[in-house]
Amino acid sequence: YMNWSKKGGGSYIGKYVIGTVEGDVHDIGKNIVIVMLEGNGWEVTDLGIDVAPEKFCEAAEKGNFDILGMGAYVTLSMPKMAETMQALKDAGVRDKVKIMVGGVPVTQAYADQIGADAYGETAVDAVIKAKSLIRT
Repeated sequence: YMNWSKKGGGSYIGKYVIGTVEGDVHDIGKNIVIVMLEGNGWEVTDLGIDVAPEKFCEAAEKGNFDILGMGAYVTLSMPKMAETMQALKDAGVRDKVKIMVGGVPVTQAYADQIGADAYGETAVDAVIKAKSLIRT
């Protein structure tokens, strides 16, 4: 029994903001994660593709969500994840939200290296990790 669907009148289990990092225009993986999150009770805001670090920071400054997700789907865009993490720290908002990363070239080791709170290897994994992040 699950009573979280907006259509069913329940409340969401959490709020998730997601985007593909700057320099990356791929969105299929991100969109699959969005569908999986929404299907499992999350309210998701999609920042889109080619999202600049400043835009992620603006979202974090506004707050009002639990998890910020960043996707990189080509190796060349991965450094933007690290740059975005640094921008979040510099803006003083890093600790306001939990941060998840994912995408084809991303690994757990890279997520650890840049200081992300979680890494989603697949869309299903992203849902599981997101749930565990809001329980901690």
